[in-house]
Amino acid sequence: MSSADNKVLTLSEVRELADDKNKCIIIIDNNVYDITRFLEEHPGGEEVLKEQHGRDATNAFEDVGHSSDAREQMKAYKIAKLDSNDAKRSRPTVVDNSKGDTRGSSDESGSSWTKWIIPLVIAVAAAAIFKLLSKSGQDISRPPTAI
Repeated sequence: MSSADNKVLTLSEVRELADDKNKCIIIIDNNVYDITRFLEEHPGGEEVLKEQHGRDATNAFEDVGHSSDAREQMKAYKIAKLDSNDAKRSRPTVVDNSKGDTRGSSDESGSSWTKWIIPLVIAVAAAAIFKLLSKSGQDISRPPTAI
């Protein structure tokens, strides 16, 4: 058992750690990670990690479908567990963004379901409009005949 398994941090302590802009602190499954050293090694690029700085990144981590090797590798960056009283409240942003830093923003504009549902709705709507506008029994590949 590592010392990170015994150390417990509250959300306010995580917030203090995340205020250091030279670090990248995230929470995944109620565990606190300092992934600063891993930023350049991350196969998906460092920006996706920086977007989660100071946040509970559990959903983003799970949406990607990380391998068991990635989950094993995470253990090296774990610095503490999140206090059980704060674990239920950790989903929102823990970094104060009043200074204009958008890295910890709670806006989930990159939500995985919106990446496929919006194009799907557009495609279905376009198909319905096409179907309604084309007359049944008429060859739509031929130009209309003049009167």
